[in-house]
Amino acid sequence: MSHEAHGVRPRVVGLIPARWASKRFPGKALADLCGKPLLQHVVERSAQARSLSEVVVATDDARIADVVRRFGGKVEMTSASHPSGTDRIAEVARNLDCDLVVNIQGDEPLIVPAEIDAAVAPLLADPAIPMGTLACPLPVEQAGDPNAVKVVVGANGFALYFSRSPIPYLRDGHAGGPSPYLLHIGLYVYRRDVLLRLASLPPTPLEERERLEQLRALEHGIRIRVVMTDHPSLGVDTPEDLEYVRRMMTG
Repeated sequence: MSHEAHGVRPRVVGLIPARWASKRFPGKALADLCGKPLLQHVVERSAQARSLSEVVVATDDARIADVVRRFGGKVEMTSASHPSGTDRIAEVARNLDCDLVVNIQGDEPLIVPAEIDAAVAPLLADPAIPMGTLACPLPVEQAGDPNAVKVVVGANGFALYFSRSPIPYLRDGHAGGPSPYLLHIGLYVYRRDVLLRLASLPPTPLEERERLEQLRALEHGIRIRVVMTDHPSLGVDTPEDLEYVRRMMTG
């Protein structure tokens, strides 16, 4: 039975999937960033989020697990066969006593703790919301980038669709003023049972065409509440990204 049923504050666990393999930057989770492994920055900043009861790294790699234990973090070993981070955190969530799970990207060392809290807040306020995520404004000139995933949001604050294409399509061009595009930020909040259900479902047609896991939720009628933020995420995908973040941190 959930903690909400007892009138107790829901237990929220932050899970950080981390793996060694990375096409563009193998071993980036343990890359040195200002004297600490990149992953340690993610763990420490996430732990500052007021809504989280606990932060756990989910990995299949003993090297990553050893380092996390050394800096005092919590880690759970997972199967090496998971096709996605969602599947990896679902394996850990099956054995967790919690109400909400936050999927935190393991390659964002500048994650803002308040952003985690902002994404969690709607699900704490309304037990009917199954899932949440973040988005921020995207400049018009960046909308054509397929790596910048766009989201369109309904008047009720829920996602209508996510796409690598520029959506909405501007039939008459952009007339100036604020950009109509929203950049999706890949931090997710799930009710534990929703996460487990999603991970048990086979990939869906739109998910496979766009290569976007969150479309599986929409295709199965699972609503995703989108919280607006001003902070675009700064993920580290390459050694050059790491150097950029290092310069930001050292001023």
